[in-house]
Amino acid sequence: MIFAAIPASTFNVSVSLAAPSNASFVSPSHLSFSIEQDRWTDWAGLDTRNEFFYNALTNIEDIAGELPRLRIGADSADRTNFQSGLKETESVFESPTSTTPYPEADSDVVGEAFYRAARHLPPGTHVTWGVNLRELNSTAAYLEAKAIAAAFNSFPASSGLVLDAIEIGNEANDYVEDYFRSDNYSVAQYVSEWTTLAANVSAVVPINEDSPIKFWAGSFASANHSTSDWIPQQLFDNGLLTSSAGMQIDTYSQHLYNGVATSCGTISNCLQGLMTKDYIRGNLSAFTTDIAVAKAYNLSYILGETNSYARHGAPGISNSAGAVLWALDYVFFASQLGVDRLFFHEGVGYRYNFIQPVTLNISIVDGTTLDEPLPPHVQPLYYAAIIIAEAIGKKDNVSVAEISLNSTTVSGYAFYTSKGEVSKALFINSEGYFTNTTTERTSVHLDLDFVNGTNTGSAPSEMTVKRLEIGYADDTSGLTWGGQTYETYDARVSGNHSVERYDVSIGIDLLATQAVLVTFTD
Repeated sequence: MIFAAIPASTFNVSVSLAAPSNASFVSPSHLSFSIEQDRWTDWAGLDTRNEFFYNALTNIEDIAGELPRLRIGADSADRTNFQSGLKETESVFESPTSTTPYPEADSDVVGEAFYRAARHLPPGTHVTWGVNLRELNSTAAYLEAKAIAAAFNSFPASSGLVLDAIEIGNEANDYVEDYFRSDNYSVAQYVSEWTTLAANVSAVVPINEDSPIKFWAGSFASANHSTSDWIPQQLFDNGLLTSSAGMQIDTYSQHLYNGVATSCGTISNCLQGLMTKDYIRGNLSAFTTDIAVAKAYNLSYILGETNSYARHGAPGISNSAGAVLWALDYVFFASQLGVDRLFFHEGVGYRYNFIQPVTLNISIVDGTTLDEPLPPHVQPLYYAAIIIAEAIGKKDNVSVAEISLNSTTVSGYAFYTSKGEVSKALFINSEGYFTNTTTERTSVHLDLDFVNGTNTGSAPSEMTVKRLEIGYADDTSGLTWGGQTYETYDARVSGNHSVERYDVSIGIDLLATQAVLVTFTD
C-alpha cells in the first residue's frame, strides 16, 4: 500500500561510530514474555505441543539466536492450588463481558501435568514460575514448587529447558485493595510472609548458593520511590536479603502498565498518547532511582510484567499497529535506564497480546460471539518482537545507545558490536496517521552524520534500509516487515524479502507511523 506524503522535515542526525559511554548492553532476549498461567496448557499444549506458539517463539530464536524467556504465573499464581494426580486444570471463570471478554480464572487447581507441559517448549527455553503467596498456604506453595522442580528434573538434558527462578506471589502491594490483607498491611509484614514461604520453597527446589535456580523479588504493581513504600529500598531495609532464602534473590521485578484507556477519548487520541515520546520517557523514568538501588545490591532489574494499557489492554489501541511503534521505543528506552529485560504480559484473548495461541470464539474487542471462530494468529505487537530481535541480532555483547534527535515524534537508537563499532540504527516515527486523518501523510528526512568518538575508523558509506510498513496506526492487521508478513496460519514468515540499498549520503525518508532498521556497510 503506497501513501503520498507531504514534503519532509529534515533532521541532521549525529551517530557515534564508537559506542558511547552511556551505551547499554542488551541480551537477545531483552524482550521476553509473561504468561497468565490459568490457561497455561493452552499455550504450551497438554498432551501435544501447541505448534503455533512453538513456531512464534522459534521465529524469534531464528533471528536473535536466543529464545524469549518466559515468566509463568501473574495473578493466577496467587489463585492456584495443587492436587496431586490431576491431569487437566480445574478452573472457575466468570462470564465474559464487553469490557473483559476473556476474564482471568477466579481459582485454579493444578497437578503435576500442568507443570510438565513445559516439555513442549522449544529446546533451550528459560522459565521463571510463580507460586501462591496471597493465601498464605505454605503447603500449597511447597507442593507447587516441588512439582515445578520435579517437572524440570524429568526433562532430558537434550531439551535444554532451564528453570531460572521461582517467584513468590504477585503484586502483593494490591492485596489490601483486593481485600486479602488488612488495611495496615505493610512492607515489613510482606517480608516476613515472603521469608517464611521462601524457606519452604528453597528447601524443596532446592534454591541455595550451589544452585543456579534463584528467586525473583518484588513483583509489585506500578509502585515507585516517589509514590509508594513498596520499593526496593524499603524491602532491603526490612531485611528481605538477609535470610538464607533472601540471599538467593538475584532479580528485582517491577510491574508496569502505561495507564488505563478510560479517559483519553477517541482511539486516535489514546493511541497517539501511548506512542508519544514524552509519555514513554515519563512512565519509565519514574523508576530510575529504584533501578539504581537494585543495581547497588547487585540485582538484575527487570519489568517482570508489562504492556500497554492495563486490564488486558484497550480495544483498537493495544492490538493496533501503532502499538508496535510504542513497544519499539519503550523497550529500547528502558534499556537506557538500566532495565535488563522486559516481560510483556500475555493471556488467551487479551487485547495487548503479541500472540493469540488458540482459536477464539469471542471478540477480544467487545465480548460478542464471533460469526466464525478466529484461528491462532499473531497480533501487530508481534512485529515489535521480530524487529527487536533483528536489531540486537545474534552477536554477543551488543550495546545500544539512544540517538539524540530534536523531535517530539522521531526516536532513534544505534547498535554497537562487541568491539564497540556501530552496526545498525533503528528509527521510529510515532506521529500517528489514522484512518480518520484528513490531511496528507507526513514524512521526515534524516541526514546521517557520523562522529568518531573513540573510533578512528572510517564512517560507513553504504546502508540497507528495512521498513515496517503500516497502512494506518489504528490498523489491527496487514503490517509487513521488509515486505514479509507473519500473519499466517502457522506463524511462519511469508512473502518476498525486501530491503532498500543506498549510499549513506542519500539519507533516509521516514513516513509518519513507520519504523526503519538501517544496517551499515563499508
